[in-house]
Amino acid sequence: MPSTTLTLIGKPDCHLCDVAHEIVDAVVAEMPDAVAERIEIVEQSINDDPALFEKWWEKIPVVLIDGELHAHWRVSAERLREALQKKAGAQ
Repeated sequence: MPSTTLTLIGKPDCHLCDVAHEIVDAVVAEMPDAVAERIEIVEQSINDDPALFEKWWEKIPVVLIDGELHAHWRVSAERLREALQKKAGAQ
Protein backbone atom coordinates (compact mmCIF):
# COMPACT_ATOMS: atom_id res chain seq x y z
CA MET A 1 0.00 0.00 0.00
CA PRO A 2 1.45 3.40 -1.01
CA SER A 3 2.47 5.63 1.84
CA THR A 4 3.99 8.51 -0.15
CA THR A 5 2.16 10.34 -2.90
CA LEU A 6 4.26 12.09 -5.51
CA THR A 7 2.12 14.40 -7.63
CA LEU A 8 3.40 15.71 -10.94
CA ILE A 9 1.42 18.69 -12.22
CA GLY A 10 1.94 19.78 -15.81
CA LYS A 11 0.21 19.85 -19.17
CA PRO A 12 0.51 18.17 -22.56
CA ASP A 13 3.13 19.49 -25.00
CA CYS A 14 5.27 20.94 -22.22
CA HIS A 15 8.95 20.12 -22.70
CA LEU A 16 9.92 20.77 -19.08
CA CYS A 17 6.98 18.59 -17.96
CA ASP A 18 8.27 15.75 -20.14
CA VAL A 19 11.74 16.12 -18.63
CA ALA A 20 10.29 16.17 -15.09
CA HIS A 21 8.29 13.02 -15.85
CA GLU A 22 11.45 11.23 -17.04
CA ILE A 23 13.33 12.30 -13.90
CA VAL A 24 10.52 11.15 -11.60
CA ASP A 25 10.31 7.77 -13.37
CA ALA A 26 14.09 7.29 -13.28
CA VAL A 27 14.44 8.21 -9.61
CA VAL A 28 11.58 5.94 -8.51
CA ALA A 29 12.96 3.11 -10.67
CA GLU A 30 16.33 3.42 -8.87
CA MET A 31 14.73 3.11 -5.45
CA PRO A 32 14.85 -0.22 -3.64
CA ASP A 33 11.66 -2.17 -4.38
CA ALA A 34 10.52 -1.89 -0.75
CA VAL A 35 10.58 1.91 -1.07
CA ALA A 36 9.37 2.24 -4.67
CA GLU A 37 6.28 0.12 -4.11
CA ARG A 38 5.17 2.55 -1.38
CA ILE A 39 5.32 5.56 -3.74
CA GLU A 40 2.18 6.43 -5.65
CA ILE A 41 2.75 8.68 -8.65
CA VAL A 42 -0.22 10.87 -9.57
CA GLU A 43 -0.20 12.98 -12.71
CA GLN A 44 -2.47 15.99 -13.07
CA SER A 45 -2.89 18.45 -15.92
CA ILE A 46 -3.58 22.12 -15.36
CA ASN A 47 -5.78 21.88 -18.47
CA ASP A 48 -8.20 19.57 -16.64
CA ASP A 49 -8.67 21.57 -13.45
CA PRO A 50 -9.28 25.34 -13.27
CA ALA A 51 -8.04 25.48 -9.66
CA LEU A 52 -4.75 23.79 -10.62
CA PHE A 53 -4.42 26.14 -13.58
CA GLU A 54 -4.98 29.20 -11.41
CA LYS A 55 -2.47 28.10 -8.78
CA TRP A 56 0.31 26.57 -10.90
CA TRP A 57 0.15 27.75 -14.54
CA GLU A 58 3.31 29.87 -14.23
CA LYS A 59 5.30 27.21 -12.39
CA ILE A 60 4.75 23.92 -14.24
CA PRO A 61 6.05 21.34 -13.99
CA VAL A 62 5.32 21.12 -10.29
CA VAL A 63 6.22 18.20 -8.03
CA LEU A 64 4.40 17.73 -4.74
CA ILE A 65 5.35 15.11 -2.17
CA ASP A 66 2.42 14.28 0.07
CA GLY A 67 0.81 17.55 -0.95
CA GLU A 68 3.85 19.68 -0.09
CA LEU A 69 5.67 21.62 -2.81
CA HIS A 70 8.95 19.91 -3.61
CA ALA A 71 9.96 21.58 -6.89
CA HIS A 72 8.75 23.60 -9.83
CA TRP A 73 10.14 24.45 -13.29
CA ARG A 74 13.20 22.21 -13.01
CA VAL A 75 13.33 18.96 -11.08
CA SER A 76 16.66 17.80 -9.66
CA ALA A 77 17.05 14.01 -9.64
CA GLU A 78 19.46 14.20 -6.70
CA ARG A 79 17.18 16.42 -4.62
CA LEU A 80 14.12 14.28 -5.42
CA ARG A 81 16.00 11.09 -4.52
CA GLU A 82 17.08 12.59 -1.18
CA ALA A 83 13.52 13.74 -0.38
CA LEU A 84 12.01 10.33 -1.17
CA GLN A 85 14.69 8.49 0.82
CA LYS A 86 14.09 10.81 3.75
CA LYS A 87 10.34 10.12 3.52
CA ALA A 88 10.99 6.38 3.39
CA GLY A 89 13.25 6.58 6.43
CA ALA A 90 10.62 8.47 8.39
CA GLN A 91 7.99 5.80 7.81
